Amino acid sequence: MVAGRWLTGNSKSLTFANEQAQAMKTVANFIPRDEVQIAAQNKIIAFAKLNKDALHRSCLEGHFTGSSWVVNYEGDKGLILLHAKIKRWLQPGGHADGDACLAGVALKEATEETGIAGLKVWSNPIDLDVHLFQNRAKAEPDHWHFDTRFLIRAPEGALEERNHESDELRWIAEEELEDPELQLDPSTQRLARYGFALMSRLG
Repeated sequence: MVAGRWLTGNSKSLTFANEQAQAMKTVANFIPRDEVQIAAQNKIIAFAKLNKDALHRSCLEGHFTGSSWVVNYEGDKGLILLHAKIKRWLQPGGHADGDACLAGVALKEATEETGIAGLKVWSNPIDLDVHLFQNRAKAEPDHWHFDTRFLIRAPEGALEERNHESDELRWIAEEELEDPELQLDPSTQRLARYGFALMSRLG
């Protein structure tokens, strides 16, 4: 049996909370599965201890984000977007902006960026990552993203529709993760593999 449950935007578990301690509980309770996740978990915890406003963009050095691997209903394809600012294929995600419910952050961002209604988020994170955000347009300074990542499932027959944050959306299978045309970075590939693996266990 896999620990966790599917949540929707109507769940009481996804209510807004402006307490960094709640976000840190999510990170601290995550059980790392590899060395990269262990390192990310330690970095996030250490940064949050030093920066009590890490949930907000006012923390200029870096801040919390929530992202996801969005799979179709069957669970055999994931949705990536060509990010309009940095011109790279990435998973959906965005800033916490004070919301300590990181699963809710991931669900909100996925809904906005994919245009898919009725998405469901798995309650427990599947990955952690720390990366430097570099805006090629230089509209904002480079800063760190402390990212908590979740699995999100689209409803049967879902139709995606991009917003202004992306130039294109594309469904891909697991065997396409290393397609040189997409140039997915290792962290996105790792997230996708953990997402596909969880879906295969959930059935």
